[in-house]
Amino acid sequence: TRIHEITQIDYFFLNKFAHIMALEEAMMAHPQDLHVLYEIKRNGFADSYIARKWGMNEREVYELRKANGIIPVFKMVDTCAAEFESATPYYYSTYEQENESARSTRNKVIVLGSGPIRIGQGVEFDYATVHCVKTLRKAGYEAIIINNNPETVSTDFSISDKLYFEPLTIEDVMHIVDLEQPMGVIVQFGGQTAINLADKLVERGVKIMGTSLEDIDRAEDRHEFERMLHQLDIPQPKGETAVEVEEAVKIANRIGYPVLVRPSYVLGGRAMEIVYNDDDLRVYMATAVKEISHDAPILVDKYIVGKECEIDAIADGEHVFIPGIMEHIERAGVHSGDSFSVYPAPTLSQKGTETIVDYAVRIGKGFRFVGLYNIQFIVDKDENVYVLEVNPRSSRTVPFLSKITSVPMSHIATMCVLGHSLSEQGYPIDCVKEEEKRVFVKAPVFSFAKLRSVDTTLGPEMKSTGEALGGDVTLHKALHKALIASGIKVPLQGNVLITVADRDKEEALKIARRFFDIGYGIYATNGTAKYLRAHGIFVHDAIKISENPDKNILNLIRMGRINYIINTMEPHKSASSTDGFLIRRVAAENSISCFTSLDTAYAILGVVESMSFTAISMNELEH
Repeated sequence: TRIHEITQIDYFFLNKFAHIMALEEAMMAHPQDLHVLYEIKRNGFADSYIARKWGMNEREVYELRKANGIIPVFKMVDTCAAEFESATPYYYSTYEQENESARSTRNKVIVLGSGPIRIGQGVEFDYATVHCVKTLRKAGYEAIIINNNPETVSTDFSISDKLYFEPLTIEDVMHIVDLEQPMGVIVQFGGQTAINLADKLVERGVKIMGTSLEDIDRAEDRHEFERMLHQLDIPQPKGETAVEVEEAVKIANRIGYPVLVRPSYVLGGRAMEIVYNDDDLRVYMATAVKEISHDAPILVDKYIVGKECEIDAIADGEHVFIPGIMEHIERAGVHSGDSFSVYPAPTLSQKGTETIVDYAVRIGKGFRFVGLYNIQFIVDKDENVYVLEVNPRSSRTVPFLSKITSVPMSHIATMCVLGHSLSEQGYPIDCVKEEEKRVFVKAPVFSFAKLRSVDTTLGPEMKSTGEALGGDVTLHKALHKALIASGIKVPLQGNVLITVADRDKEEALKIARRFFDIGYGIYATNGTAKYLRAHGIFVHDAIKISENPDKNILNLIRMGRINYIINTMEPHKSASSTDGFLIRRVAAENSISCFTSLDTAYAILGVVESMSFTAISMNELEH
C-alpha cells in the first residue's frame, strides 16, 4: 500500500513484482533445488541469472535442467485469436506439458536473426536473413528462423518453414537446436548479436555454417586480427589494447593523440570516442567503460584524418567477389551507419581502388571467409590505404549495394555457405564488379525530434535509425533525392547560422563564403563572427544563450529565421548544458537542418549551388 501511495503504480503490477521477489528469495534459500528451479524457469528467470545467484556457470544450470527434464515445450502462435482454426509454423517456448512443434526428417538449417531493431543494428540484417532463407528453401533445405522482433519481415510466418519467436540468447537458441537437430546454424546474417553467440554454440557442439568460429575470432579478436594483417602485409592505424586507465594513457602517448578509443565486441560503435588528451582519456576510461556489460578490453587506435571507404564482399573460402566500393562523404570519425555513402566512390583514384581491391582479396583469402564480410578503410591525403575494421558478417550496406549493382549478395553468400563456389555460380573471382554509370547515395535517417535527450552531434557512436537511397546521373542530383527521402529540408534561400570550434574556423570560412556568394544571409556567434568579418564576410550577430537568456540564438531558430545550422564543438564539450547542445536540440525539434560535420555541410552546399544556378540568360543562347 505504501509503494502504491508513493508511486501510484497499480496493485496488479505491484503484486507481480512481489511474486518475482518471493521467487527470488526462494531461489536464494534453496540452491539447486529442482522444484524451485522448475518454478523460477516457468516464471521467466534466465539461466545466466540463476547461475550467478547459485555460484555456478550458465552451462552447468543448463545441463542440470536438461538432465532432470526441466526444458520448455513449444506452442504454436494462434494467428486467428481462436476464432478460426489456424495452423502456422510460428512457435514460442513455455514451461508446460504438450509440445506442438514436431520435428521433420528433412535436412534443416537454423538462421539466427538480429533480434530487436535498435540504434546500431537495423532492418538491413533482416533483409539479409530473409534472402538467405529464400535461398535455403529453394535449395531444398528446411529453413528455420530464430528471431524476436514482431516488426520485421523475417518474423512473418510465411517466410520460413518454421519460425521460433525467441530471444537470441544461448539458452533459448539451444532449446531449439536440441529439438530440431539441424545440420548447422548460420550466424553471419544476424549482425553482431548473432555473431556473438557463435563461440557458445560451438562450445555446445553446434556446427557454424559459413565462416568458422576460429576465423570469426581472428577477425574479432584484436591481437589475432593485428597478427593476421601483419602476416598479409596490410597496414592499419597503430593501436594497442588496454584494460587499466594508466595503461591506456601510456599507449595513447606512445602512438600520439588524437586517438580513437572503443570497447571490443560492441554494436554500432557504442561508447566509441575520439580523444585528444590525457585528461579526456581518463574521463572516458572511468565513465564509458562502466556502461559496457562485456568483459572486453579497450582498443586505443591512432586517429588518421582521411576519407573513409567501405566494401561488402563475398568469399567462398578460396576466392573473392566485390560488388562495389563505397565512399563516405564525412571523413573518418563519423560512424559508417551515420555517414552519407556514395557509390561509385567519387574521389577515389585508380591507385586507391586497386589497393582496396588487393587488400580485400588478401583478407578474404587469408581469413578463409565463407559468405559475406565487410571492410572499412581509411585513405589519407597521400592515397595511403589503411584497414580500419573487418566484420565477418553481413553489414548495413548489403541491401544498398545489392539493389544498386543488381548483385544478389545474400543469395550468393548463402550458396557459398552451402558449398557452391563463386565460379560455379558464374561470378568473376578476385576482382571488383564494373561500376554503374549512375550515382547512388545512401543517406542516414535520424529520429532526433523523437529522441529528446540525444545530442545530435555525429561521431564514432551510431545514432541513425534508418536510411534512404537516392540515385541519378550526377552526385548532387542523387544526394538531393536522398536528402528529401530522409526527411532533410533543402531550402534554396534564407540564412545560415555558423558556430564552430576554433580548429574548424578556416574551413567554415570557405563554406560561409560560398553560401554568401549565392545570396544567403550569414549569422554567427561571437568568435566565429569576428573571424568571418576579418576575412571580408558580412555577418549578422547571433547572441549566445549564456550572454542573454531572453533574446538569443534559440529565438532566431524558433522564429524560423535560420534555414541551416553548421555547428561543430570543441572536444569533450558535449554536456547537455552547453550552448552547442541546446542549439542542436532546438534545431532538431524545429526541423532545421543542423550539420555537425563540415563534410556534410560541403555536400549540401554543392546541392544548393547546383540548384541555385538553373536559370539561363537569353544572352547565353547564341544559336
